[in-house]
Amino acid sequence: MRIDLHTHSSVSDGTETPEELIAAAKRAGLDVVALTDHDSTAGWDRAAAAAQQQGIVLVRGAEFSCRQGRIAVHLLSYLQDPDYGPIRAELERVRASRVERARAIVDKLARDYPITWEQVQAQAGDAHTIGRPHIADALVALGVVPDRTAAFEYLLSPRGPYYVRHYSPSATGMIELVREAGGVPVIAHPGAVGRHRIVDDDAIADMVDAGLGGIEVRHRDNPPEQRKRLAELAEHFDLFTTGSSDYHGAGKPNRLGENLTSDAALAAIESQAFGVPVLRPVPTAR
Repeated sequence: MRIDLHTHSSVSDGTETPEELIAAAKRAGLDVVALTDHDSTAGWDRAAAAAQQQGIVLVRGAEFSCRQGRIAVHLLSYLQDPDYGPIRAELERVRASRVERARAIVDKLARDYPITWEQVQAQAGDAHTIGRPHIADALVALGVVPDRTAAFEYLLSPRGPYYVRHYSPSATGMIELVREAGGVPVIAHPGAVGRHRIVDDDAIADMVDAGLGGIEVRHRDNPPEQRKRLAELAEHFDLFTTGSSDYHGAGKPNRLGENLTSDAALAAIESQAFGVPVLRPVPTAR
């Protein structure tokens, strides 16, 4: 099967609604797609209805923004119970902090550029989580930068003058919560050299001790030497590996299905999960 386990809709920072995302996955020839919006499961029901209509298998998930020491960690969670109280509480805290951070960034930018919080809100639309990509979209609309990539190269970079941090739970703590909620935790693009500090071997070992299930090895931001390192770590710790697009619609150049996950890895996720099931299309009566 063609399986892509990392995508984003307009509920977080993608440019397509959950319905449009599922339709795009179908056009891309995918058999299985996971919706993993940032710090939100608000798109699950809409994606599920669309997946049934399109005849595609849906893996419900999320991508949590965490930290392990001084290292930023993106944690994919699959098939967790969305109503598990401790996770809901963490996500509410993260989302509130994201909004505060976004407003602080806009206030800084407004000293030098004609950007307002209302313009960012307009770009976010019905997004459940407001983040830097929506600020980038506002800057694009104003003509300050040509696209999101250019905005993140300097204006919104952690190394730039307008950056503000937001609250992030510990990766090990979130992994434990994901497991308690019946989900399966996978570390996303840990070798992404251009994004932030890579997630080193010691940090991954700590996450394994907390219950990490897999590593996203095949991702466009993991260069070849990092893919080799991560594959070796996965074998050493007996973790499954995944490959994914990290699709954001028009928000990034990433294309659906550009990296794929094996049937065996999907089976491992499904066998470990007890939060919610993989959603398979129900044949319609003729």
